[in-house]
Amino acid sequence: MPKEKLKIIPLGGLGEIGKNMMAIEYGEDIMVIDCGLMFPDEEMLGIDLVIPDISYLVEHQNKVRGIVITHAHEDHIGALPYVLPQLNVPIYCTKLAKGLISGKLKERKILAQTKINVITPGSSFNLGRHFGVEFFPVCHSIPDAVGIIVHTPAGTIVHTGDFKLDYTPVSGL
Repeated sequence: MPKEKLKIIPLGGLGEIGKNMMAIEYGEDIMVIDCGLMFPDEEMLGIDLVIPDISYLVEHQNKVRGIVITHAHEDHIGALPYVLPQLNVPIYCTKLAKGLISGKLKERKILAQTKINVITPGSSFNLGRHFGVEFFPVCHSIPDAVGIIVHTPAGTIVHTGDFKLDYTPVSGL
């Protein structure tokens, strides 16, 4: 039996399109999957962007070990320039996602203080004491998209990210 409770905390994207962000917490470790924004609908006059509520992460920032990105669409990376100044944690993503994220962070003048780790699909790494993380390739409308397998003391979580079934994929997936 695990000593701690595994917590899965959706911070955005659940039941809506956009603002994708989920925290996984076990013991003294929190990892975040995706950090997206949502574009406002017509009733949100004067609003340019909608980002997830990260107050829980800010409150527990000493436990946040990093942000893992599934792919480089705005609804998965667009909030990074607004979230990173408050959390200052490393990012783990694929090569294409790094390129697009770097451009956003450079524009906001926060690239120099951000650590971006490129992870290739099929490889794994540890995040904190309690998370073993693996990337696996998925087919999506943007190249270099991945799903994420998170090994925890309480069990394994498979987070597919966004994917599509493509009978003639360019990448062979």
